[in-house]
Formats: sequence, C-alpha cells, structure tokens
Amino acid sequence: MRIATILLGLLLLGHVVEGYYLPGVSPRTFDEGERVKMRVNKLTSSKTLLPFEYYSLPFPKPKKAAGNEYDGIHEVPENLGEYLTGEAIMNSPYMLYMLKNETCKIVERSVYSKEEVGQFKKRVEESYHVNWILDNLPSAAAINDIDSRTQTTAYDVGWPLGSVRQGHTELNNHVVISVSYHKPLKSLLKREHLEKHGRVVGFMVEPISVAHKYAGKFDESRGGKQITTCYKNRAMPSLDSRRKVLVLEDTDDFEVIWTYDVVWLESDIEWASRWDIYLSMANRYDDEVHWFSIVNAALIALFLTGMVGMIMVRALRADIAHYNRILTDQEREEQQEDTGWKLVCYDVFRPPATFPMLFCVFTGSGMQLLVCSCILVFFAAAGFLSPARRGAMMMAMLLIFVAMGMTAGYSSSRSFKMFKGSAWKQVTLYTSLIFPGVAFGICFILNLFVWAEGSSRAVPFGSLVVVMLLWFGVSTPLVYIGAYFGFAKESPRFPVQVNRIPRQVPQQPWYLTTSAVMLMGGVLPFGAIFVELYFIFSSIWLNQYYYVFGFLLLIVIILIVTCAEVTVVLCYFQLCSEDYHWWWRAFLTSGSTGLYIYAYSFYYFFTQMETLYLVSGLLYFGYSFIIAFAFFLLCGTIGYYSCYWFVMKIYSAVKVD
Repeated sequence: MRIATILLGLLLLGHVVEGYYLPGVSPRTFDEGERVKMRVNKLTSSKTLLPFEYYSLPFPKPKKAAGNEYDGIHEVPENLGEYLTGEAIMNSPYMLYMLKNETCKIVERSVYSKEEVGQFKKRVEESYHVNWILDNLPSAAAINDIDSRTQTTAYDVGWPLGSVRQGHTELNNHVVISVSYHKPLKSLLKREHLEKHGRVVGFMVEPISVAHKYAGKFDESRGGKQITTCYKNRAMPSLDSRRKVLVLEDTDDFEVIWTYDVVWLESDIEWASRWDIYLSMANRYDDEVHWFSIVNAALIALFLTGMVGMIMVRALRADIAHYNRILTDQEREEQQEDTGWKLVCYDVFRPPATFPMLFCVFTGSGMQLLVCSCILVFFAAAGFLSPARRGAMMMAMLLIFVAMGMTAGYSSSRSFKMFKGSAWKQVTLYTSLIFPGVAFGICFILNLFVWAEGSSRAVPFGSLVVVMLLWFGVSTPLVYIGAYFGFAKESPRFPVQVNRIPRQVPQQPWYLTTSAVMLMGGVLPFGAIFVELYFIFSSIWLNQYYYVFGFLLLIVIILIVTCAEVTVVLCYFQLCSEDYHWWWRAFLTSGSTGLYIYAYSFYYFFTQMETLYLVSGLLYFGYSFIIAFAFFLLCGTIGYYSCYWFVMKIYSAVKVD
C-alpha cells in the first residue's frame, strides 16, 4: 500500500513538473493580434532513424536584438524524458499573430556555400521531415495515401524538407501555415468583453518549392512586395504550372529566399479534441483494426480457456478421483502401478537441476517488468500520460521501473529460499543488475554510434548520470529491501516431500521436448498481440503517435491470460509424461514469445523500413533486442507462476501414500 502511495505521488509530481516546463498543456486563449510562439523541434527520418537538431542545417535563425534577452537561439527547458527521446525544442524566426493572415512573409534571404547546399541535399535525399510546434501542438502535413481505399485524408507528422524528382533535388523553401482556431464560450472566459479570441486546435503546414524572383536588387526592407512569384492577398497554391521549383545546385553563392504564408481558419474542433488527428495514427487507421486485434486475441484466449477448463474439469477431476479412491483388498492385489502425473509427486518440487540462481534472477526481473508494465499501461489508459506532455511516458516508465525494484528483490529471494539457496547476496545483486545492465549496456554502446553521427538522439552525459543514479541509488537499494523481506518470510511448504534420489525421467516424445514446447508455447501469446505490435513498432520507428492505451490494456490482460493458460496446458502434458523438470520448461514455454517478437522485428524491418545506413540497422535491432528480452522475462515469469500455482493445487488435492 505504501509503495502504491509513493508511486502515485511520484507520478503526480512528474505531472506537475512537466506541466510547468511544457506551456500549452492547459487551455490557453489568445486575443487578436497576440503573438502565438512557434517553436522548432528536430529533423526526423524513418530511413536513418537518426534525428538531428533543427539548426544543424543552416536554416534562418532568430536574430538577437539589442537589449532583448529573449531573441536569438535559445533552447526550451526539457525534462529527462525528452532528453532520452531526442527532443530538441528551440525558438524560431517565424512570427505568427492571432487571427492575422500573412502572405509572402520573408524570413530571410540566404546565400549558401557549396558545402551548405550539400548538407541540404543530403538531408532531402534521406527523406528528412521538419518538425515544428505551435502552442504545444506538432505540425502535420497532408499526404496522398495511395494504399488507402477510402477518401479520408491521411496526415504525416512534420513536413518534408524537400523531394527528389527526375534526378533533381528540390528544396521546400516556402510554407503555407494553416492554423485552425476555436472560439470558446464566453462563459468559460474571464474576459467576456473580448470579441476576437480563440484557442489553437489545428496546425497544418503545406511545404512548397519555389524559385523566387524579384525585380531589381533585393531590398530586405521592402519585404515580400518585391517578390514577383508570390500571390497578392492570398496564400500560394500548391499547384501552379507557371511556377518553377527550387532545385539545389552544387555551386557557391546559391540563393534561397525563405518565405511563408499564414492562414487562420475557424474550426468546430474543441481544444480537448485537437490531438485526435495524431492519436488516430495520423488518420491512417480507424478503430476497426484495433477491434480486430482485440477479437483475434480474445478468440485465442477463449480457445485456451476451453482447453484448460476441459483439463481441470474432466481430466484432473478423473485423475484425482482415481488416485484418492479407497481400494478393496481384491483391488489392491489386482492394482497395477499408477501412471501419470502422480508418479512424479516425490520429485515435482525438486529444485531446478541447472542454473537455479539464474532462474530466480530471471523470475524476479520478470516480475518487476510485469508489475511495471501493468501500472504504466493502466495510468496511460486513465489519461495520465498524454502525448501533449513530451517525455511523460519515458519519465513514468523510469520512475515506475525504479520503484518496482522491491518486487524484483522480493520475488527472486522467495524463489531462491524455496530452493534452499544460501548465497542471498549474489542473487540479490544479480537481480538488480541483469535487465538494467543489459538494457543500459546496449543503449550506451548504441549511444556512442549515435553521438559519432552528431544526432540529437544521442543522450547527453548528464542524463546518463541521472539514469545511473536512479539505477544504483534508488532501484538497487529497493531490490535489497525487497530481498530482505523475502528472505525474512518463511519459505512455502510443499504438499509433498522431495526424495533424496531423483527419479529417472523416461524418454520423451519429440513433441514434448523443450524446443518443441517453446515453439508451441510462444506462438499463441504472440498471435494474441501481433496486430497491436505492428502499431507499436510504427510509433517507435515511423514517428507516429500511439495512444490507444484502452485497447492496449485489454491486449495486456489477454496476453497474461494466454501465457498462463498455454503454459498450464503444456505443463500438465509434461507431468503426465512423467517429466518433473517443469521449472525452466514453464518459464521458457511462454518466455519464447520474446523470440517470436524478435523474429517479427526482422520481418518488420525488411517489409516496412527503408533504412540507409549501418547505424540505423544497429539502432533498430539493438532496441528491438531489448524489447524482445523484456518480453522474454515478462512472459516467462507469467508462465512460471501460473504453473507453480497449478502444481501446488493438483498435488495438494491428491492423497500421497
């Protein structure tokens, strides 16, 4: 109870802190003529998986005015979660004012060298997108979804820096910024006398490549009036046969005039619904796909529930009745030797013959991941982890995982004491190191490659220090505290004593070998989640938002049920075959779901990704391995505890001579 209270307090504290650092999370109403600050974020590409800071390219920069400390480039304060996800939010030279339309506003006339032109060409050819933020709302761009069978407009987060057509690289130097606003009811405002006001509910950017022309010598003081390629009193249309595109040329003194239009559009969308376009996977998919995933997973769980019910009600009841019946003298003389799972009753609780300490470490780490995942998904489904709070998901995941270190220590210590183990210091230390060590080690090595590329995804050294302090300063002590309580508690009593001499296990059929059971045990849990897994991978690697946590919560519940049931069924068959080595087998049966997930990552990589560089592949498969390893521990722990409960129940119900 105390742990839950502390965890809730940490989440609420993070909620408040992030709200302070991220303006615009709560509704804000702008008056007519009031400046709406537009900020620039990172450059992203699904082909390289390496984000870069916006000003890593020679874009126009905000000029620092004399005596004004707020001009010039400055970074918006960020939290730890944003640093870990590669966010880099800064101010911009684009000036937007509430309800004020603009046409052909000049940002800057830039003259680039050959090297600077090469930087733009490289990023355009790598399909980089520019990400802006207006009132904490990310920019979106309409795209032509050729594969879609409906007329629904699809959107992409960010807008393309340029395009490559017929061997020429075009740069998008003009943007039409369409801002949708909603007028709230006057009763909700304290300033009822104001007539012209609104809240930003939409932020669309339409990029256009145009080779601007101007009469005579360029005069910065005249602004857009001297440009002949702009339209008077209206925004530039996307299609114009008379307009020439801006083709990047490998020459010095290459001129680029950066311009923009601003269009304000009144909308019926309320402020609370302005994120719907992003949270619906940029309008690419509807809820029917997720409902299909739920129905698919539910059918698998229902099928397994029927099998478990059949075993419990029919087979087990008949076995227990047969084993517990009182025999007459004549029946004792004619009684043949029992067969089935009762024969291994004196060996079924024998500790694992191989790596018992590693088994306890794995189950302890898996319990930490299981509790962390359930709490995280629950809070996300409850709406605590809104994408409007950048880095909130990462922050919550770190805090919950660290706080659940106590469950890892308690679980591993209880199992180790049950196996009559004495090296409690080692098992506790390994529990605190195994999964965080693997995850941190892989991330650290990959971070070196990312740092060498100069990407904003590279985690700063200070953030790495904070993560290590959370690991060794908070998580590890909590693991030891949990282990203390686990070892202090009395070990569970088995219903049957273990013989000193182990029973010989008969030769098993091929379909009950460990490899065959792993293949059968992992495919059903994976089948329950693979549809939703596609959306999760898309949100991670294709810069899409994932926010259907209500569906995800149902999928997690079904996954837990599926792992438990399939492991219990296969464990029953194993015991009936007189094989009592069920500890590792139970863990590996459902834990093999992680192997299927890693195999799926290869399929997703070669069918959905278009990566260009070795570093991109290393990032993808490195982080995918961490995800698969986490699922291996999590699902394996579910299988183990399910079988432990099952074995304790059936051997407690049978009379042993």
